[in-house]
Amino acid sequence: MISAQPNRQMRLLSVGALLLAAAAALFGAAQPARAQDASPEMQSAPSFVDDFKSFDRSRWYVSDGWSNGNHQNCTWSKSLVKLSDNMLTLGFEKRKLKDREFACAEIQTKQRFGYGTYEARMKTDTGSGLNAAFFTYIGPADKQPWYEIDFEVLTKDTSKVQVNSYIAGKPKNEKLAEVEGGTDKGFNDYAFIWEKDRLRWYVNGKLVQEVTDPEQLPTHSQKIFFSLWGSDTLKNWMGAFSDPGRQVSMQVQRVAFTALGQPCQFPESLACSVSSIK
Repeated sequence: MISAQPNRQMRLLSVGALLLAAAAALFGAAQPARAQDASPEMQSAPSFVDDFKSFDRSRWYVSDGWSNGNHQNCTWSKSLVKLSDNMLTLGFEKRKLKDREFACAEIQTKQRFGYGTYEARMKTDTGSGLNAAFFTYIGPADKQPWYEIDFEVLTKDTSKVQVNSYIAGKPKNEKLAEVEGGTDKGFNDYAFIWEKDRLRWYVNGKLVQEVTDPEQLPTHSQKIFFSLWGSDTLKNWMGAFSDPGRQVSMQVQRVAFTALGQPCQFPESLACSVSSIK
């Protein structure tokens, strides 16, 4: 079990917004070296790789004891964030906490990250009305405008992942991408490469979405999140919620950020080969 850290920083999401989340992932490398933008809103923490052999409390904050809004039918619980066998597991289960009938799990980085390659290797469970997400976010809780880059698995259909972004609080670039074999049958690699003039999403090394319109590109550094949560109200998006009758889980083997222009950090990294991917 991993205990929560002080100085809670809630992610403030409206219902319309919550058709968001599940982020995800900047990978810039195998490209000419470029310095991070010097503007204060784009300052970035250094590159890192976390394979969850231990829980780095200097990097991660565990959400605990609150929820994101009325759309969410669960309360974040630190007891559902666990580490074992070099694996991070986030859980969702029926357990009354405060005014919600279910408990769910989320972690977020304490630092913010800018242009570069973001990637995660993870596996989801199944279940209607649930959202397993890898994403980046910054917003009002940090006294910043709302920007977000998402990978969201709506586990009602584990054959697909939704990519999306929020630009100054408005949803952009939403698309469903196929995940061969399913998000629940094995581990898959989700990544995005965020550059000043381009944003690209990849699933298992395959480009699934690309954006170059300057009006649809994030301009503020963001925190990295993993979350598993449910909703009774977002039926059109997440499906009608049904009590799974068991603890549902989301497993993460690895997460990494490689700053733009920096060398790749492990052999399987998209940052090692992105220049050859069409």
